[in-house]
Amino acid sequence: MKKTLPFLFIILVAFSTTVVANGDNYLANLIHNAKAQQLSKEKVWLSLLHYRKNDSAITQEDFFLSNVGRTNPKAELLATLNAFFAGEISGSEHPLCRFVARRRWLTEQLNIEENRLPTVTCNDYIEWRKNVPSAKVTLVFPAYYLNSPSSMFGHTLLRLDPEDGENWSNWLSYAVNFGATVDNTDNSLIYAYKGLMGGYPGNFAVMPYYKKILEYSRIERRDIWEYSLNLTSEEVNKLVEHLWELKNVTFDYFFFTENCSYRLLELLEVARPSVELTDEFAVTAIPVDTVRAIEREGMLTTATYRPSRGAVLQARIQQLNADEENTLSEVMESSNPTVTDLLAHLPENRQLFIAETAYKLIRFRQNKRERDKDKAKKSYQLLSLINKYPVGTKQTVIAPKQPEKGHLSGQWLFKVGERDNKRYTELGFRMAFHSLEDNEEGFLRGAQINIGQIRLRRSEENTLFLQQLDIVNIFSLTPRTTFFTPLSWRVKGGLERVYRDGQDRLVSHVSGGVGYAWNATPNNLTYSLLTARVEGGSSFKTFVEPALGFTTGMLIHTPLGTGKFELAGEKFSGGENTIELKYVQNIVLSKNTAIKLSAQREWVLNKQISEIGISYQLHF
Repeated sequence: MKKTLPFLFIILVAFSTTVVANGDNYLANLIHNAKAQQLSKEKVWLSLLHYRKNDSAITQEDFFLSNVGRTNPKAELLATLNAFFAGEISGSEHPLCRFVARRRWLTEQLNIEENRLPTVTCNDYIEWRKNVPSAKVTLVFPAYYLNSPSSMFGHTLLRLDPEDGENWSNWLSYAVNFGATVDNTDNSLIYAYKGLMGGYPGNFAVMPYYKKILEYSRIERRDIWEYSLNLTSEEVNKLVEHLWELKNVTFDYFFFTENCSYRLLELLEVARPSVELTDEFAVTAIPVDTVRAIEREGMLTTATYRPSRGAVLQARIQQLNADEENTLSEVMESSNPTVTDLLAHLPENRQLFIAETAYKLIRFRQNKRERDKDKAKKSYQLLSLINKYPVGTKQTVIAPKQPEKGHLSGQWLFKVGERDNKRYTELGFRMAFHSLEDNEEGFLRGAQINIGQIRLRRSEENTLFLQQLDIVNIFSLTPRTTFFTPLSWRVKGGLERVYRDGQDRLVSHVSGGVGYAWNATPNNLTYSLLTARVEGGSSFKTFVEPALGFTTGMLIHTPLGTGKFELAGEKFSGGENTIELKYVQNIVLSKNTAIKLSAQREWVLNKQISEIGISYQLHF
């Protein structure tokens, strides 16, 4: 027996060595096959690591298993294969647990045998998947909101839904959101600079969907559009697996390009590699354009409109007659918390309707404000009155045109005209996005956002010159009513050619204004703003000179198109003053084409200048 023990030990050692060698050979064969198939050049692999021209947008070093993985897809793939077979790491920290989407894809491409991999238990991933629904995916588009710089162009996020069932509600779904981590101490200029130059890190977040509904629909007063996606269960699983890999991972974030919407397109390309969603967004990735890209790939099915609380309230108020509107005003303005007497002269069903409207309006106005004891008492009394009725009234809001059905974001313009009895031709380009006079279908009425607009003009003497360069031109006109009293405002900056010191000169300027707007009729919007302007040019005594002024105008919406009358005046600190009267009429030819007529009269010191023009506009 003693003689056999050394012999058995030798056999055991030899067998163990053979197993290890065979394991090494198996991994070596996988690496050889991966190189032979050039897997590191495959679209799926590049998508999983968010490569763009062999440079990943992910800035977090521990996301990469190779020290050159951020710029070398091949090195990262080989490092991933080696890491998958590492035996010194166990549990949820093992690369097999951290990179489940990579594991799935590499297993499929190389036919990796599961029993060859280390046995690890991914408890963190298993628990996370239990809490995150993954039967269906919905694309969510919170509409434009001009009072927040980061939300002017809208936003997109994804919603993860469970299987339909009797107890299902999308409030129980989860939202997938990508956004910048912003320093709240940054002012608007620093925010704009960092947002444009990639100064903020971006991260994915998975959170309960009801929190996003509260944020957008209630706090930011934004309508929401929800689009069902026709992803298969396998495609949804791929997307969710990759989301796990991106937990707490930091990306580059750029406001116009690699932003919230662009990152969601990358996720969808991981889920369905056959689609091409990101290639067309090398310069800008405006959220509504990304919705259109997804639609072109045939991934959208049904669209659902979720109005904001503000939209619901406005719809309720529009149903009131004059007497009921006065009663609502009395309920809102009364210092006496007893409101039943104010409602007593109305039928019961209208008492209920006005009590509900008043309660919703009080809560709407108190949002983000300190608690008001009188308002709280009135709210309680209204709620008590509402609860006396068996069923409340539900307000239906007519859905507007879907935002992706509106005109495209870019614009080319060709114009001919005459200024001060001299003819000219003009070529214009606008990067984004919508003017007050443009075809309004699919857009928020009274909202103008123009970014990167340039116009080149050629005079009748064949001189070519820059006529206008708008870096930003934003105009927000929100009508005031008895119950809603928002401010309207405008900001504009860039270069423009204006009459100064005896001739048209190119000047730099920053201007803005604040005021009010009113609806005289449902299709007529009148506005008036106090304005300020800082202009730089050689025609002034000082190179930079400020001015105060006014702008008043009217928008008229008709089936033909939108017309705009505007009168504006400014007085500079050096004594020079200007007045301009302008009329513009847009004639819609199709969703993306229009003819625009314009006429204006200027008074600058003792000079009067007239200009007329007609332009053809093509949105692209």
